[in-house]
Amino acid sequence: MEKVPEDCRVEDALSILVGKWKPIILLHLLQEGTKRFNELKRSMPGITQKMLTKQLRELEDEDIIKRVIYPQVPPKVEYSITEYGRSLEPILEAMHEWGMKHTLHKMEKKNQKSS
Repeated sequence: MEKVPEDCRVEDALSILVGKWKPIILLHLLQEGTKRFNELKRSMPGITQKMLTKQLRELEDEDIIKRVIYPQVPPKVEYSITEYGRSLEPILEAMHEWGMKHTLHKMEKKNQKSS
């Protein structure tokens, strides 16, 4: 399939994934399954409650994750990856692999300059 730059949809895909925390949230849900809000927050030191809420809502709006509210006191809310969201798994894995290779590339380049 020929890709025409004017019809590129990479920006559409990136708009869903862009954000410091979205890929990390997705990887936690993909690897560990359903999580409660506080479980997610504890697994990501440094994220604020406000930021986690914002990122989760954006992913929910895109049908990437599902939010289930249980009618009990105190309220129980769980987040899980949707079947549609699972389609991001190979993309996230490829990005992770490339990121690792890129980090090594930068380190090698830095070592070459200092030699």
